[in-house]
Amino acid sequence: MTLAEQLGSFAADLTFETLPGVVVASIKDRVMDTLGICVAARDVDAAVAARGMVAEWGGRGDATLIGAAVRRPAASAALFNGTCAHALDFDDTHLPSIVHPSAMLMPGVVAQAEACAVDGEAAIAALAAGYEICTRLAMAQYDAELGNSVMFERGLHAASIIGAVAGAAACAKLRGLDASGVTHAMAIACSMGAGLIEANRAGGNVKKFHGGWAAHVSVSAAAAAANGLTGPATVFEGRFGFFAAYCGEHWHPQEVTAGLGERWDTPGIFYKPYPVNHFAHALVDAALALKAKGVRPEDVAHVTLGTAAASWRTIGDPIEEKRRPRSPYHAQFSGPFVFATALAGGSGLGVSGADFTDATLSDPVRQRLTQITDVVVDNECTRIFPNQFPGVASVVLRDGSVVEERVLVNRGGPGRPLSRAELEAKLELNVGALADGIAEVCGRLEKLHSVRELMEACG
Repeated sequence: MTLAEQLGSFAADLTFETLPGVVVASIKDRVMDTLGICVAARDVDAAVAARGMVAEWGGRGDATLIGAAVRRPAASAALFNGTCAHALDFDDTHLPSIVHPSAMLMPGVVAQAEACAVDGEAAIAALAAGYEICTRLAMAQYDAELGNSVMFERGLHAASIIGAVAGAAACAKLRGLDASGVTHAMAIACSMGAGLIEANRAGGNVKKFHGGWAAHVSVSAAAAAANGLTGPATVFEGRFGFFAAYCGEHWHPQEVTAGLGERWDTPGIFYKPYPVNHFAHALVDAALALKAKGVRPEDVAHVTLGTAAASWRTIGDPIEEKRRPRSPYHAQFSGPFVFATALAGGSGLGVSGADFTDATLSDPVRQRLTQITDVVVDNECTRIFPNQFPGVASVVLRDGSVVEERVLVNRGGPGRPLSRAELEAKLELNVGALADGIAEVCGRLEKLHSVRELMEACG
């Protein structure tokens, strides 16, 4: 069997009853987390654009736009909801592959589940298949010697490209396709996924749309397979296949099926406590630790932030741009601004979306701190990356003394997991009064007769 055929068989045969309890619990929490992010993001610029697009397209109301009480075709709902899921940079991350599974998978799978009128158990089984396929495809393009995602090194957004393929498998499963049909859906999605990460460096809001596009492709590829479109079974390992096109010779076929059905990667995916680029999270933690030691913004004469070589290109280069973010979204990819915000007094679990506005961009305290901040490559961070996204903050105070904080393990991952209270605090931060209802319905997801209850809880 080819790699795609093995994944297709895994997805088609997977049942809710065979899932470990820890996997079911993790999926329920990730659905809750992602729904909260979607609600919080429903009126951001990229979401407004996606909502306008799907309104122009029209069509029958098979699935719900989260928080809008409007139904559109499943592929359209997936486009809007997926855009919301990725728009705040608050969605989870798989390490070391640097892929964001939930934002790419959940919106398309839930839209497809709603359209197919399946129950909660079926939705969980489909999501489980999608998550596990996603992490394995992601690891196949991770280069341990390089210490980075090969796609990322080439400027490709692996999350969107791979998420579309994994989501297609999950959506095809929900449509009742057999192993061959699931294989075709993935092969079709391999010709449809897309995403470039230049916006991480230089601005623009198109990256927010990548989650929506992956979800849209997931539903569309499954529909194409259900209606007779086919793709090559050798789509992954073929001479002109997926990995040859995106990674050249730098990929690892054994990772595609490693531990499939025996090892479950889903529970180890890192949650994000802060709505900023994940590379900058350790800088938030460093700033919080410095604050706890009594360091005040007005006492700071100079800041040097250390990060891994790969992450430096996103959060530290070009430094002139990072010291003067062009927009609130651009600021979420600025190491200097993120650090300054946390040190000046961020909200939520450390910093929150409320800290990234036009008003905060012009805040004189933050502006002064960013102007006296350098971002450099730290060798220890480079060695650890991307198993963690570490960071270092070295602060020179006005009296000439130096205070340093090294954060080598990220909050939100297996080494420093978020507690139940922190996950619920994040949800409340995102949705306010809707939090209790969303948490309650997600808590009984496997008992739902229809996943539409999830949408109804979102207002």
